[in-house]
Amino acid sequence: MLLALVGVTGVGKSYFKELIVKELGFKRVNTIRTREKRIGESEGITGLFKTKEELDELEKEGKLAYRFSVFGGEYAYLKDEIFSTDDMIFEMHYTTIKDWKKVNPKIKTIYIFPKDINQAIEETKKRNLSKEKEEERIKELKEHYEKVKTDESLRNEFDYIVYNNYDEDSKDKILELVKALKEETK
Repeated sequence: MLLALVGVTGVGKSYFKELIVKELGFKRVNTIRTREKRIGESEGITGLFKTKEELDELEKEGKLAYRFSVFGGEYAYLKDEIFSTDDMIFEMHYTTIKDWKKVNPKIKTIYIFPKDINQAIEETKKRNLSKEKEEERIKELKEHYEKVKTDESLRNEFDYIVYNNYDEDSKDKILELVKALKEETK
């Protein structure tokens, strides 16, 4: 199964991805990025860090399933991970949902919505971003939140919408949903 976690910056996508890897045996899909590594990020765990030229070469070799630009950087995913028969998980930007359904129609998506946008903003501020990048991400976070909150057709693009209260109950509900999905796809 290919599972994508979606939501605003600071909602806990990375946290839940790592929890699902640890608790349910999923493997991480490596997001390839052309941006610089942030403090605390590491090759092969956070993703793969490539130059634009290296990304171009992978594309030329036919190894990419999907490539896109967001936040001033380029991102891509490898075919062998996206079409793996293993249970794979990654974080997806909400604007790419229609593309992903074309790339792999069997994809399952869980949109994680914060009960309190201010908590997501506080979590974003804990990242090691420059003041300029932090302001940019918070602006995008607010726009993203409003778009999903008010656009029913966009919400309907996702298979599931769950809420994160940043507590044990939210964690348990998300894990139970993913367990059920895993059983369903066996």
